Amino acid sequence: MGQAADDGREPGSGQGPDAGSAPAGGSPDAGTNAGVGNGAGRPVDGTTDGRTDDGVHDGAGDSVGGGADSGPKGGRGPGGQRPRGVGRRRFLIAGTATVGLGVLGVATQQELKRWWWRMPGNSTPRMEGQVDDSRARWVAAADANLRRGDRPADYGIDRVIVHVTQGSAAAAVKVFRNPEHRAAAHYIVCQDGQIIQMIRELDVAFHAANRQYNERSIGIEHEGWVDKPQDFTDEMYRSSAKLTAGICTRYKFPADREHVIGHNEVPGADHTDPGRHWDWDKYMRMVRAQMKVESTLKKR
Repeated sequence: MGQAADDGREPGSGQGPDAGSAPAGGSPDAGTNAGVGNGAGRPVDGTTDGRTDDGVHDGAGDSVGGGADSGPKGGRGPGGQRPRGVGRRRFLIAGTATVGLGVLGVATQQELKRWWWRMPGNSTPRMEGQVDDSRARWVAAADANLRRGDRPADYGIDRVIVHVTQGSAAAAVKVFRNPEHRAAAHYIVCQDGQIIQMIRELDVAFHAANRQYNERSIGIEHEGWVDKPQDFTDEMYRSSAKLTAGICTRYKFPADREHVIGHNEVPGADHTDPGRHWDWDKYMRMVRAQMKVESTLKKR
C-alpha cells in the first residue's frame, strides 16, 4: 500500500506482484472502482488502489478534491473559475518560513514562485472544454484526481510518461471521472487513434505515484493490455507519437528515452506498464519524425 510520507512517493500507490495491470487507478472491469484497495481488482495501470498526489496528504481536513494548501482543483477547464488561493495569514507564514530557510536565496525565489500562482488573480485563464491538442476530445476528470496548477509557470514540464489502461478507453474514462479513485492521466489514446483529454496540461495529474514526476510530466494512457501486443495498433502509435511530439515541442525538451519514459521507469514504481510488448524503438522513431515534420512546417 502507500509509502511513508517522506519517501518521495504518494500515499496509496499500491504494491502488487502483477502491478502494471490496470488506468493510473480503477479496475479493469467496466471502469468501476470495485476492488480498489482490497485486492479484489486492479485499478487502471496496475495500482491496487488510487493514490493522491501529496506525500503530506494534500486533502487532509478538506472536501474531496481540494486541499487547503493546493488551491481549487482544475482540469475541467471551467470558464472564469479562479483559484481559491490561500489565506493571507497562511501565505505570510509560509513566506516568512521560506525566507528564514533560504535567506532570500534561490530556494526562496522558487518557493515563492510556486506559491504566487495560488493567490487570487494569478492563474492562466481557462475556457470550458479547451484542449491542448487540437485532435483531442475533452472529457473532464474528477477534480479529486488532479491538483490545479499553472504549469509550466509553477512547475516546468520535461517528461512524458507512457501508461497502458489495462482495459477499454471507456473503462478508463469512467474510472478517471470517479472522485474516489484519486488518480488519472492527462490523455487516453484509443486503439483507433482517437485522443481523449481529461486533464489540462496546466494541471498536475495523479498518474505516476511519485509527486515530483507528477509535477513535471504529462501522463498518456494507451487503451489495451500489457500482455496483448495486438492492442498496440499502428493507429495508436501514430496518434500517440504525434501527441508526444507536440508536447516535446511545446515545452522544449528532447524526444529521447530520458524524457519519454514508461510508468515502470518512474523511481519507486511498482508498475510494469507499458510492458515488454510496447515497441519503444518504433515509437521514438515516430515521435522524432513527427517533430521534424512540425519543425519544417514552422520554417515555411
